[in-house]
Amino acid sequence: MLTREQNELLCRVEGSAAMGRMMRRHWLPVCTAEEVAQKDGPPVRARLLGEDLVVFRNSKNMLGVLQEHCPHRGASLVYGRNEEDGLRCLYHGWKFDVEGNVVDMPSEAAGACERLKMKHLAYPAREGGGFIWVWMGPPELMREFEPPAWAPTPRARISIVKMHAACNWAQVLEGSIDSAHSSSLHSTNMPPAEVAGSTATDSAWLRPSVDKAPKMQFEPTVYGFRYAAIRQPLRDPETHQYVRTTLFVAPFTVLIPPNDQYRLAQMLVPLDDVNTMFYWVAWHPDPAKGISQEAWRKFCCATVGVDLDANFRKLRNSSNNYMQNREEMKRGDFTGIQGIPTQDMAMWESMGPIADRSRDKPGQSDLAVVQFRRLMVAAAKKFDAGGPAIGTAEPRIPHVKLASFEGIAPKTTDWRSLGAPEEALVVSK
Repeated sequence: MLTREQNELLCRVEGSAAMGRMMRRHWLPVCTAEEVAQKDGPPVRARLLGEDLVVFRNSKNMLGVLQEHCPHRGASLVYGRNEEDGLRCLYHGWKFDVEGNVVDMPSEAAGACERLKMKHLAYPAREGGGFIWVWMGPPELMREFEPPAWAPTPRARISIVKMHAACNWAQVLEGSIDSAHSSSLHSTNMPPAEVAGSTATDSAWLRPSVDKAPKMQFEPTVYGFRYAAIRQPLRDPETHQYVRTTLFVAPFTVLIPPNDQYRLAQMLVPLDDVNTMFYWVAWHPDPAKGISQEAWRKFCCATVGVDLDANFRKLRNSSNNYMQNREEMKRGDFTGIQGIPTQDMAMWESMGPIADRSRDKPGQSDLAVVQFRRLMVAAAKKFDAGGPAIGTAEPRIPHVKLASFEGIAPKTTDWRSLGAPEEALVVSK
């Protein structure tokens, strides 16, 4: 359990909050590259750590991330004209380049731009792994951008689900690293079967175990931690074990166990204290393999215009009880809720905007959740006292070297060696 003070430290990200300031020492995903694929296309509204932003790609294919509201009178730049290498506010025509420089002020006297040299708040941006990333920390401390785990090469096949969660980032992330819940909450989508490992079909991920109480083993690392959920397999339970490893890559990325068709990662990105953007990435290093964007969104019941509105908010939500179908539950569907992400969000959002962890009663299956809380509370305190942000100190492991694991292995095998390259075996002191 956490005290209320510790819970506040873990959850709050806006303004001067230590957790939010620490996150600003990392490159943050502001939107998907798909949303701003078109040069001179419409600007996209975004929000990160309590700040309202607009993202655009100018006519020279340069990315711009600006504070949403025009510094002149506060009108939103999301309605602006993306023209001739800049974004022009509709209200009085002030125009901004990707670095925030005011390059035209038609409502002012001639020469006003040169004389006043005004600048709007802008953040550096990079593109990689299907996302647009932004640096919101001190400019003098900007770190070199590195590709995420799911972009080991530019040719990797990447499919992305994006979905809004109406609650705090930490309770979303705790669900992402909680391997035990999948045996219950997602049991209809992950049924047991006589298979050699997690096997993906068009509608389900077959799993070689009926064990709902995995044994948890934990290992701290320089990037966060990794842990194993070890279950009894259906085949050869006397000599073998079913192992699923999960990696927490601070501050909010999780590499979850793969299946036989594609690998999986999630980012649980805080928009503010009580809203989170949930990104679920299915990927494969071979562009001829994996799953298509359309099929991935269909599998997750997360297609814009069908399951989500234009702002990635769920049509199945708390106002309609996530369209839970009790008749389907009587016929065997465990939750009566369509889509793995929506099943999760029904649980996460039902905890309230910010869960009160001082009332929790964790069990043995909550090992990773408890360790996450301890790790991030300690990291925020250390950063607030002048230390480095978690995941930024040396030695560091390139994220493209990191990988989760899923499969049946002999009981004599050390799970720490499964799916881990030599660099990833470094354990933080």
